[in-house]
Amino acid sequence: MEIVISEKDGVNVLALEGEVDLQTSPKLRDELLECISNKKPLVVEMSGVGYIDSSGVASLVEAFQTARSKNLEFSLAALGDAPMRVLKLARLDGVFIIHETLEDALSSNGK
Repeated sequence: MEIVISEKDGVNVLALEGEVDLQTSPKLRDELLECISNKKPLVVEMSGVGYIDSSGVASLVEAFQTARSKNLEFSLAALGDAPMRVLKLARLDGVFIIHETLEDALSSNGK
């Protein structure tokens, strides 16, 4: 798994590429929490994720809860079919704010 962090229009964007599993989810968790500590809205761009397991989902949930406790916006963008299926199975598709594209996420941030 590769993680690329950038800032666009005052929003932290964490772009994921590869598989998010038990081996890689601790790194994801650390990077998510670090981004949240910057006190800016966070969008997790997932177009490059072909697989995510429960440990990866747990990292996303923890980051979402941490961001919410700090009154920061947290959303997911550009989920492929496999990650979306996992979120739907866990009934988290109604918990997370999910955008079709990164551009949609950036344009709706703060609104």
